[in-house]
Amino acid sequence: MTRVRTGGVRAAIGAVLAVVLGATLAGCSSTGGKRAEDARKAAAAQGRAAVNTPRWTFAMVTHSGDGDTFWDIVQNGAEQAAVKDNVNFLYAHSDEAQQQAQLVDSYVAKGVDGLIVTLAKPDAMRAAVEKAVKAGIPVITVNSGADRSKAYGALTHIGQDETVAGEAVGEELDKRGRKKALCVLHEQGNIGHEQRCAGAKKTFGGELVNLYVDGTNMPDVQASILAKLQADPSVDAVVTLGAPFADAAVQARKSAGSTAEVDTFDLNAKVAGALAAGTLGFAVDQQPYLQGYEAVDLLWLYRYNADVLGGGLPVLTGPQIITKDDAAALREYTERGTR
Repeated sequence: MTRVRTGGVRAAIGAVLAVVLGATLAGCSSTGGKRAEDARKAAAAQGRAAVNTPRWTFAMVTHSGDGDTFWDIVQNGAEQAAVKDNVNFLYAHSDEAQQQAQLVDSYVAKGVDGLIVTLAKPDAMRAAVEKAVKAGIPVITVNSGADRSKAYGALTHIGQDETVAGEAVGEELDKRGRKKALCVLHEQGNIGHEQRCAGAKKTFGGELVNLYVDGTNMPDVQASILAKLQADPSVDAVVTLGAPFADAAVQARKSAGSTAEVDTFDLNAKVAGALAAGTLGFAVDQQPYLQGYEAVDLLWLYRYNADVLGGGLPVLTGPQIITKDDAAALREYTERGTR
């Protein structure tokens, strides 16, 4: 009978494992972190949390309409943070302010542990937000309504300063030598949209004209821009306030035979591709993934450790001007839905 020396077996197994681990690490390095990214996605799919805190429930209610890719990116960020933070994440939306407020009320009635809301139409949202705060539910506002957030009792606001973002657009139009621009507002009553166009008008050395369209009807959006370009050939720039509307502006420009540059707020895969192809001039990125991710993460930090960021001021995620030179580096992220 042969006696096996267990110490030798363990040493041999250890050597094999070291070789396998070394090969695995080398593989990760050679693929530029792709395997690490795949592992992250697998963990998310399996719902593995990185913490052992109670499974709190956080709800997000936005003013998004149906099919808006911007809010898909916000949700992606929120859901990723929720997985990490062991949070049950709920999402609802309505582009009708009264319905949005009712959705907030419904989550308050359910006793959620935290709320994330947008304040595109702040007056209509005030009572619902204040009711949540009075009920002891911490609230974080995102994307719109930074100037009302603190007054309504929210912990902080996460997003870009819309006036500052508009001012950046005006400055960029000047750099590009533009003289007359359309600012296409697709949601009347949205305070953030008004601030964007007003900011652009403030810093733009040329003439800027607001054009109101029905954002729920894309053919109408395209027809309205087309009519304006045909009526006024001096327009040499069209600025849309959301990524889905940029393509409608491009189609309108083509139909009008115009040479106007089309620029847009927000970024997605289609916009990144159009920037790379030169179809669009520039995009204003406010990093929606961060807005969703940080909102969930900051609610978790508040519940866990009473942490609050911002010091009474908004936590800014933008603006960042994205041009053709930046598009290639960001396209991978836009295609996976995180930029």
